[in-house]
Amino acid sequence: MKALYHVSASPHVRSNTTTAGIMRDVVIALTPACLFGIWQFGFRAFLVLLVSVATCVASEYLFYRVVKRQKGSYECSAVVTGLLLGMNLPASVPLWMPVIGGVFAIIVVKELYGGLGQNFMNPALAGRCFLLVCFASRMASFTVEKGSGVFLNGAAAVDGISSATPLALIKEGAEYSLSDMFFGFTGGVIGETSTLMILIGAAYMVVRGVISLRIPLAYLGSFAVFMLLFGGHGADASYLAAQLCGGGLMLGAFFMATDYVTSPVTPVGRIVFGICLGVLTGIFRVFGSGAEGVSYAIIFCNLLVPLIEKITMPRAFGKGGKQYVRK
Repeated sequence: MKALYHVSASPHVRSNTTTAGIMRDVVIALTPACLFGIWQFGFRAFLVLLVSVATCVASEYLFYRVVKRQKGSYECSAVVTGLLLGMNLPASVPLWMPVIGGVFAIIVVKELYGGLGQNFMNPALAGRCFLLVCFASRMASFTVEKGSGVFLNGAAAVDGISSATPLALIKEGAEYSLSDMFFGFTGGVIGETSTLMILIGAAYMVVRGVISLRIPLAYLGSFAVFMLLFGGHGADASYLAAQLCGGGLMLGAFFMATDYVTSPVTPVGRIVFGICLGVLTGIFRVFGSGAEGVSYAIIFCNLLVPLIEKITMPRAFGKGGKQYVRK
């Protein structure tokens, strides 16, 4: 009994990583795409991002005051939600729309289910999908009206600029520029146009150990296979690259599908999750009426996470195996 050791309650693994630190890394990783979006679409894009972030932070603060719930150290999750929501909106939307989307994302999707760690779907995407359902025409319009103060590639909007997204052009069989899609000189929402800026941010998160590549690679790989089989263009490398660079696929794969709360914790589950995302996105893009599908694919697969984890959860050693019967 003299050799008896007393240990504290589990878990025994300790780490200096904090939620606030992870969220700050995500904000830093999103910065290149945000800055490019502001340069591309002008001061109006900055206002949309600012209003979105401010609304999410204020909604979280007011909710805690109303329900008299004590909040610990600030973990910056509302800032990340606001940035992602704003990046998923066109620069031309009225400023009351990010307010509605931010309130819905924080109050309805996040806080009413218990706060960070308890939400069953990505709050930013839930807010975007809510706005898509309620204000479909405004969310699908990328027209900059005269006098709006929005700049495109440094030129002021004088008479009004209508810019179709590359995916819409591909859907209609029109010509598109692959280089413009990669660098970001196209129409679209604020944070999705530049694949290069998104990849720079994703590389930062990988180096910092914020995300693993299981979900993004499974997502992009399964989507590429689906488009090769059912896209109608065979092994056309240009078409496949355009589908990968177009829309919110890159932003969704690296920044939203990898959300800690709404993605599986098991290694195999993450791969299954990514494959489901790729297949669903392909179905929406090829067989759906719209050209996009990333947001709805991620939201739907968020609902499958408990089932995926149940199926892919590793068994403890010696559990569930066949018993040896001596003859």
